[in-house]
Parts: sequence; C-alpha cells; structure tokens
Amino acid sequence: MRLRYLAGAALALAIGCSASAAGAASVFDTVKQRGSLNCGTDNTAPGFGYLNTKTGRLEGLDVDFCRAVAAAVLGSPEKVKFVTVTDKSRFNAVQTNQVDVVFAHTTVKPVRESAIGIDFLPINFYDGTGALVKTSANIKSFNELDGAAICTTQGSGTETTLSTYVRSRNWKTTKVLTFENLEKVFAALESGRCDAMVTDRSALAAWRSNAPKPDDYVILKDVLAKSPFAGFVAANDSKWRSVLRWVTYALFQAEEFGITSANVGERLNSADPFEQKFLGVKGGFGKDFGLPDDFLVTTIKAVGNYGEIYDRNIGPKTPYALDRTGTANALWTNGGLMYSPPWN
Repeated sequence: MRLRYLAGAALALAIGCSASAAGAASVFDTVKQRGSLNCGTDNTAPGFGYLNTKTGRLEGLDVDFCRAVAAAVLGSPEKVKFVTVTDKSRFNAVQTNQVDVVFAHTTVKPVRESAIGIDFLPINFYDGTGALVKTSANIKSFNELDGAAICTTQGSGTETTLSTYVRSRNWKTTKVLTFENLEKVFAALESGRCDAMVTDRSALAAWRSNAPKPDDYVILKDVLAKSPFAGFVAANDSKWRSVLRWVTYALFQAEEFGITSANVGERLNSADPFEQKFLGVKGGFGKDFGLPDDFLVTTIKAVGNYGEIYDRNIGPKTPYALDRTGTANALWTNGGLMYSPPWN
C-alpha cells in the first residue's frame, strides 16, 4: 500500500509540475501584453549593431532583425526598446528576462544551448574569425603573431578560439588581452597596446572602414574558425521560439519570392497560391502563431526582405562592402546557404 501511495504521489507531483510548466506564460504573451519588445543588441559593431551619431538611431543587420520581430508581433518596427548587451552579458540578459531576444553577432555553438540554456534561431549570417593588424607592422599571416599581444572581447567565442589556438601552438610569450567591447579592442590596437585585433571578419571590415585612415590597417587572410551568427531566446519556450524562427525564415523566403518592401502591396494580387498564403491573402499562417494573417506583409513593409536588410547595412554599396556573391550568405538559389523551409 505504501509503495502504491508513493507511486501515486510521485505521479501526481509529475502531473502537477507538467501542468505548471505548460501553464507558464510565454515571452510571446508578455511582449503582447507589454506592447513593446525588449531586444538585446550590441552598439559597437558597425554594420550589425551601431549607434549612428548623425541620426541618434541604432543601425545594422542585428538591429533590423529586432525591428522585424517588433513589426511581426506588435505591428510596428518602432515598438522596440534596444538594450545594449556585450559578449559577456548577452546570455545572462535573456536568462534573467532583461531582454526578450538577443540579436548580437552571436556564434552558434552546442555548449551555448546545452550548458547556458538558450535556444538559437536560424542562422542569419555566416562569418569567420580573423585578425586585423597595422599595415606598418608588415605582418602577412597569423603565425607571425607568436609572442605578440592579441586582443579580443571578454566572454566571446573568439576568446575561447584564440586561447585554444595559442595553447595548441605552444606560444608561451603570446599575450591574450580581453576588453569589454569591440570599441575598446580597436582603441587598444590603435594605441599600440595590441598587435592584433581578433574577432569576426565582418566586424574587422567594419572597424577598418570606419578608421580615420583605413589603409593603415589590413585584415589577414587567415580564417581561424567558422562563425555562423544567429539570434537566441531563453530555452524551453517553444511558442516564442517558433514565432521568431519563422519570422527569420520569412525574410529569406521573401527574397526568394522576389517580394520587397517596395512591391509587397502589389504582390498581394499575385496569382501564385504559395505567395498568397505566405502573405496571408487566403488563409495564411498568422492564426497558427497567434498573429494576424498579414503579419508578414507588415514585417516586409517595415524592414524589407533579407537581401534588402543585408544590402542596406553591410552590402557592396556600404562602407563595409561585403558582397554576398559566391559566399555562404547568398540565397541557396544562388549557391549560398540562406534557405527557408517551404511555406505550404
């Protein structure tokens, strides 16, 4: 009898815990009730998250993903509060509910989902770890930095990559210095405290182009590690994660369809049934996510498709001149890896 009682009590407790977990409010519901999105992003990463001193607004690819989420969930890209995070603070910010989502050039790694307790969204940029040095140093490859002072950001994946690289080559006199953000890392390189700035190559291109004399700096050809970027949310909130996953995929799919911020109104009259459903003309996906059926129309009008976001912030006509052609960041139809599951 006692064993039967204990088994019954354990079952009741398990059911109670499951019911409690199932009844826990999703971040989706919190954001809807609050009426604004708290989005974590960097403000020292030109092209991704950077304060434009002329306009006083944050700009960049990551910033536009924040605005896309606000447009999809709340109906306006302006209903977002940007919360500055660093490489060190970004995970804690989402776990402690300071932010609802983070888009901050974060590399997807298994330990971050397994040990830290986050869920990644689809990859929205493919990058690699590189090094920026002064042209006057006449350094041609990373191997020439043995014995040098190499700098990166605290708490970043690059810090781990760099430390492992140095140890594996037994560089006993090499110093790895870390700073709070990229602005301070570049300042250390500029002042001569560091011999090399190591981070994602896209960020290096941005900081080089923003330097008073870009030709004073050169990015080495070496790529130390893969760096696929993605936004992330707190783990185990499937409702919120699903909405953000499919908003991200929708930006890729809109580009594949050829739907832009300029022509989305016209495309509501498309004869293609897949496009009609995608845009919520007939049926749509909104109800599945607790959103209006035309939520993607609102999103695309606000920020454009992925190609528009890319070109506006880091494309060939920007100071950073990162061409997608022939890279992993091209659409899959153009030989790249930007790919959405089918919308049907």
